[in-house]
Amino acid sequence: MTDNAFNFDADNKALTKTIIAKYPKGRQASAVLPLLDLAQRQNDGWLSRTAMDHVAEVLDMAPIRVYEVATFYSMYNLKPVGKHHVQVCTTTPCWLRGSDEVLDACKKRLGIEPGETTADGNFTLDEVECLAACVNAPMIQIADDYYEDLDAQSVTQILDDLAAGKTPTPGPQVKRQTSAPVTGAKTLIEGA
Repeated sequence: MTDNAFNFDADNKALTKTIIAKYPKGRQASAVLPLLDLAQRQNDGWLSRTAMDHVAEVLDMAPIRVYEVATFYSMYNLKPVGKHHVQVCTTTPCWLRGSDEVLDACKKRLGIEPGETTADGNFTLDEVECLAACVNAPMIQIADDYYEDLDAQSVTQILDDLAAGKTPTPGPQVKRQTSAPVTGAKTLIEGA
């Protein structure tokens, strides 16, 4: 979608009413975060100025207030992104566990630097701060999915699968149950 025009589609218009109804009367501006997310999802993964203006109109807010929110949070994209938005966490826990290797593998496989999009528009690569899965570091986020316990080989396989139209399995990429110790349970076991 271009920056020429933006209006919530019928489904999202109904959803905006449900979201706004969660807040006290006269406090509809409190719905700015979820409405920006909704607008971004409808607008191919980014917030155009017209999308932000529409959110401001729906919430009866000054547009500058919506821009302030959208520019503060890194979860909002202010320029178009690829079909697969690859966000590599490089905060200290991920860095200590090899995020440099993961980021380098992404750059090599995709042929782009952070902040760039592949020529075919399939991938955008970004370096981000804490994605809140530190125990399973290093990790990346693509769309709403987390891929954890990565190394160069596993992240390259995820990117290869996406490029081939496959859906890689999110979560830990090693034999680990969610965020349990990678060596197995250590508490609440018989004889402990």
